[in-house]
Order: sequence, then C-alpha cells, then structure tokens
Amino acid sequence: MRRMLFAVVVTAIGLALLLSFKPHNVAGLAQPPAAVQTHEPGRPDLGNSGRTSAPSSPSATPAGSRTVDGDAVDTRWGPVQVRMTVTGSKITDVKVLRSPDGNRRDLEISDTALPILRQEALSAQSAKIDAVSGATYTSDGYARSLQSAIDRSAL
Repeated sequence: MRRMLFAVVVTAIGLALLLSFKPHNVAGLAQPPAAVQTHEPGRPDLGNSGRTSAPSSPSATPAGSRTVDGDAVDTRWGPVQVRMTVTGSKITDVKVLRSPDGNRRDLEISDTALPILRQEALSAQSAKIDAVSGATYTSDGYARSLQSAIDRSAL
C-alpha cells in the first residue's frame, strides 16, 4: 500500500514538473531565414517588431515591372507578408517581407518552406498553391498575403 501511494505521489509530482516546463527563447541565437528580404533603402522598414503595416499600392520599376505588397497576415506563429513583382499580367517574382521568426524552429521551417511556396506561386501564377507539409500556418499566411497582392494588382 505504501509503495503504491509513493508511486502515485512521485508520478503526480513528475507530471506537474513536466507540464510547468517552458523552453527558453532561442530567437537571439538564430539568423533570419535566407528567404526573408532585408530592409530596402527608401522603403519603410517592415521588420518584425510590428504586427501590421500599411499596404502599398502598385509602383512602377525601371524594367516595366511593378511590385505590390500583400497584406501582413497574422498566423499562429507570427505574421507573413509577401511582395509580388508583376510584368504585364505575369507574376515574375515573389519575395517574403515577413515570416515567423520567434525561435529557431520557426526559422528552420521558413528556410525550408518559403522557397517551395515561391516556386509553387510562380508555377501556378496564382495564390492557389499547395501547403508545405510541416508549415501549414506559414503556407496559409503566404497564400493569403499573395492573394491580397494579386487582388490589389488587378491581375
């Protein structure tokens, strides 16, 4: 009887300790994903400090292309925002302005998923793209931000 009571108490204490464990923040140790574009001179710094940004309107670039920023879409792990480049009626490039970067795992997911999502978007020429396995929230935010850029560009 004593052994059973001791086992139950030790198990309860162990479970309480396990449930109260919170991993430390490793965001300061990791570099931002390579797919995330850095701040451009002459453009507002969208960084990761703010959750929202003012949408931009289409603007002309020297090569006859125009760029359109999509909405910053809040996901469970952080905001996702893309900038789409359009030449004529064709999407020629998609760059990520913001992506989840709260910890090392977010950065790993972004490094893997964002290039795949870019290729999917360029192939599909729309925001109707498949989600990347393991990056469901990022994929959804990417597609929604891209769709807002497409809507804004009147493609």
